[in-house]
Amino acid sequence: KNIEFRIKDFGLFTENRIVESKECIVKFGTSEIFMTALDRGILEAVVIVSDCAGTVITNNPYLVQGLCGRISGIVKTTPIPKVIEKIENAGGTILNKNTGEIDQYRGVKLALELGYKRIGVSIGNLKDAEKIKKLENKEVSIITFGVHTTGYSSSEVRRYLKYLDIITCCASKGVLEAVKGHIMVQMGKSIPIFALSKRGKELLLERAKEIDEPLLIDLSKNLPSINKNFHI
Repeated sequence: KNIEFRIKDFGLFTENRIVESKECIVKFGTSEIFMTALDRGILEAVVIVSDCAGTVITNNPYLVQGLCGRISGIVKTTPIPKVIEKIENAGGTILNKNTGEIDQYRGVKLALELGYKRIGVSIGNLKDAEKIKKLENKEVSIITFGVHTTGYSSSEVRRYLKYLDIITCCASKGVLEAVKGHIMVQMGKSIPIFALSKRGKELLLERAKEIDEPLLIDLSKNLPSINKNFHI
């Protein structure tokens, strides 16, 4: 029923796909954080994944929110030409329009070829973070954001932790165990997101400035902190 609702509501997996949005589904989601970073000029472009297109590079904050604000983890998709056309008209570049390929490493390389220097990238396969970070140099800065982490063990997460600037917990006990002692900022307690570097911290705090509701900011040596009803 959830997927049926998404198909009817914003055209998920169909040629009726809505590709741009300013609506924030959650306060501290990956797309919301990237949207704010683009809007404020902290990042020049982001590399994301969308149904109907695969890996997408864009500097349009509302395209990021439209494509990623309400989707779950996608490991494979089929390209839909009408959706790809809408994405391109909104300022998106598709890694492979013929196959809908999902390859975030190649997506970052394409972003570099397009001239972008400050890049954010969502990474569902954490092992990609290491080789993506190797693309950095004095002129190129890449924010790596680990997403859709449910199912990862603590040892797997620890292996790639130093290559990640931000990681979302999803429903992963492995992430909760691995990030202890490495968290610079935690956002949220239901599905927490953790900044693991100063640059990741900057993105999360910049996002916090966009929130109209009251915020509690405090020091803590006992992170991560999660709700009692958090289910793993």
